[in-house]
Amino acid sequence: MTDTATAPVPARRAPRRRASMLRRRPFFTLGLAVALAFALAAIFAPFVAPYDPTFQDIDWMMTAPSAAHWLGTDSYGQDILSRIIFGARYALSIGLISVAIGAFGGLVIGLAAGLSDGLVEWLLMRLIDSILAMPSLIMAVAFIAILGQGVDKVIIAVGIAMIGPFARTVRADVMQVRVQLFVEAAGLMGVARLRIIWRHILPNVVYPLAVQVTIRISEAILVSSSLSFLGIGVTPPTPDWGLMIAEGRGFVSFAAWMSGMPGAALAILLIALSLVGDGIREEFDPKLRDGA
Repeated sequence: MTDTATAPVPARRAPRRRASMLRRRPFFTLGLAVALAFALAAIFAPFVAPYDPTFQDIDWMMTAPSAAHWLGTDSYGQDILSRIIFGARYALSIGLISVAIGAFGGLVIGLAAGLSDGLVEWLLMRLIDSILAMPSLIMAVAFIAILGQGVDKVIIAVGIAMIGPFARTVRADVMQVRVQLFVEAAGLMGVARLRIIWRHILPNVVYPLAVQVTIRISEAILVSSSLSFLGIGVTPPTPDWGLMIAEGRGFVSFAAWMSGMPGAALAILLIALSLVGDGIREEFDPKLRDGA
């Protein structure tokens, strides 16, 4: 009777915990709402944007914000609001896909480094150290120089540049899990090594890795925008925020909205994603919860 009466409780606890998290962490809730607004705008950009983001109207060149163009136009007469909305699609796509690439590569290398010994471990650690030796932006610039420009090249370059931090995190977690008693017991019982990795080590590594993913998305977006700002990332006339900021910096003295509007959008999204990432980390990271 006792078991059947208490069985449904865990199923009701998860929604309550999520709801209480939204109440207990107002900054997380605010950041999540802003991030979801950007995501919805990016998904439905063709229906939300008032103009084609690449349409050029010479008669409306460098027009200040007005009823016709809420955030003004750029030096080509393109509507800045429309370009910001479509730019959110590129920013979030680059951020999510590049972080996925970095997380997968870091998972593979981190697992191999954490489970290996001798020369293999030394070589993998030197590879991780070489990636971590340079900032993500400098590393991405180096890969862009090799791969070339374009959205797909930016995704690959930023993804490779982010493998190092993920690999270091995974290796540290693997080193902690591999010496646990339940892992050693499984090995003594004759369980296959691949099965031990799949059933015991990987589940304990993927969860902290997922928390790191939420934190690194904002970094990936910032790196990709920085590449475009430097002129080596996304190519015109792609509606990229970094590219828009770079195009408007020459007119900032008399047309500040050209750089100010996409710069504000980038800042708001990065702050929102940082709040979401910090909230998830503080809520679910076992180290922080144990310390609290």
